[in-house]
Amino acid sequence: MGMTGKITLGVVVGVVVLGAVSTNSGDDGNGGGDSGGDKGTSASADRKPGGDKDSAQGGEVAEKKAAFAGDGDFQVGSDIKPGTYRTSGNTDHMCYWERAKDASGELDALLANDNVSGTSYVTVKAGDKIFRSSGCSDWEAVDPKEKGSPGAKMAGDGGMFKVGTDIAPGTYRSAGNSDDMCYWERSKDAEHSLDSIIANNNVSGNAVVTISSSDAYFKTSGCEDWKQTG
Repeated sequence: MGMTGKITLGVVVGVVVLGAVSTNSGDDGNGGGDSGGDKGTSASADRKPGGDKDSAQGGEVAEKKAAFAGDGDFQVGSDIKPGTYRTSGNTDHMCYWERAKDASGELDALLANDNVSGTSYVTVKAGDKIFRSSGCSDWEAVDPKEKGSPGAKMAGDGGMFKVGTDIAPGTYRSAGNSDDMCYWERSKDAEHSLDSIIANNNVSGNAVVTISSSDAYFKTSGCEDWKQTG
C-alpha cells in the first residue's frame, strides 16, 4: 500500500478524539498566539537534522548525525534501535511515517502513523517490527536528557513541539483560524496512540490552550501562529 497521504490511525489530524476534548485547555502541549506572524520563530521551528546554534548558550551545539533516512522501510532491532526520533523541516504534510507490527503492509499491521508538516517526534518501541518513512527529512535520535531554550511562540503549522525543550509551559493563543482547519493536541508521549492524547480540539476563530509542565508534547496543524499570553 502507498505511504504518502495515508489517513492516520487513531490520532487523525482534524478529528477530535471523543473523551479527550477540552475547550479550555490544549492537547499536546503547544498553543496560543496572534494571527499572522513570526512563523517558525520558536526555539524548535527551524530545527534541522544537522547542527543547531544555541543562542542562549552563545555557542555551537554538537552536530547531530542522522540516525536513518527519511525514505525507506526499516526493521526495528537491526536497521534502527528502539527509541525516540525527530524529523524536522517537512512541508505540506508530505512527510508520512508509520509504526507497524509486521511487514505485511496491511491495515491491521499499523500501530500508529501520521502525515506531517514541520517537526515530528516518534517513539519506536522494542515490540515494533517495521518503521516506514516517506518524504520526510532525515530522522535523528533524541537524547532523553536533551535541553533546549524553550520558546514562547510557535508556528501554527509547525508540527510537534517538545514541552520544556522546544516550548515553555503556559497559556497560548492562536487567532484568526477558519473552517475548523486548526487542530491542536496535548500528549503525554510520542507513541501517537489514542492513550497518548491528553486533550485536543478543532478550532475556528480564536484558540486558547494551557500547556502543562507535565505535558510531553504539543502538536499543531493548520493554525495561525501561537504566542504565549500567560
